Amino acid sequence: MRALITGVAGFVGGHLAEAIQAETDWQVWGTILDETDRAYVVAGVTALQADLREMAAAQQIIDQVRPAVIFHLAGQAYVPQSWRDPWGTYETNIRSQLNLLEAVSAAGLKPRIVTVASNEVYGYVRPEDLPIDEETPLRPNSPYAVSKIAQDFMGLQYWLDRQLPVIRVRPFNQIGPRQNERFVAPSFAKQIVEIERGLKPPVLKLGNMSAQRDFTDVRDMSRAYILCAQHGEPGEVYNLGSGQSRSVREMLDIMLAASSITITEETDPDKFRPSDVPVSRCDPAKFKRRTGWEPRIPFEQTCLDILNDWRQRLA
Repeated sequence: MRALITGVAGFVGGHLAEAIQAETDWQVWGTILDETDRAYVVAGVTALQADLREMAAAQQIIDQVRPAVIFHLAGQAYVPQSWRDPWGTYETNIRSQLNLLEAVSAAGLKPRIVTVASNEVYGYVRPEDLPIDEETPLRPNSPYAVSKIAQDFMGLQYWLDRQLPVIRVRPFNQIGPRQNERFVAPSFAKQIVEIERGLKPPVLKLGNMSAQRDFTDVRDMSRAYILCAQHGEPGEVYNLGSGQSRSVREMLDIMLAASSITITEETDPDKFRPSDVPVSRCDPAKFKRRTGWEPRIPFEQTCLDILNDWRQRLA
């Protein structure tokens, strides 16, 4: 049985490929945007170059792989980038998924398809909305969030009018080793290690430290995606998260406690979003009832793994 991961060279794609190899007997295929991405594909994955914004490319991938399971991860995943280039975010995230679903439909296949939206679809969350379940109103506050709502409801539409078995997920913040340094956890870790190595002055550039987010280790989230493909109900949507809010400050303190450096903090305006939400917390009860999934890796361990990942990268 073949599983296709679009965006297999990305942060989540790589961890998902490893999880599939460890926990199933599926053959893992994946798409990469450029040949330069091939270096980031984990061993044992058959990676094919394709720009899914092009319909012909999507059709070629589906015709060649003919997957039984699809995990659609490819896209523009960085929220701040969506304010700088709204249309680029819409085109990448919406058109790529549209072409993929059209290609599957045209090929007459019925693979189980996991479409990945984001907790960002909930946008402006009020204190009385917490914890956030699947019935919480959608109040998008970024172009990225709008693109993810479009992907989410597109998946529902293809289930309702094409009977494609699409299962929709809305994961909350995923963190772990190998994440791009643009994101908060690896940004902290890289700066700490650079200071440890004497590569920069002992000054940490920080954004909004009071924000509280629902962080889940990407390795736990990868198991959730697999369970979703195996046991999720087509047409349904599931929130994925730990069910706990942890502050960005707590994350930094855990990493600093594992280092001997003394630092000065400096506010960096570029690290603040134009609009932000003070607290986000997932209610994953629906998904847990369906699959029995529980996160296994403690938040503290994830923070240390990210720090040690950067120690290896900058060794």
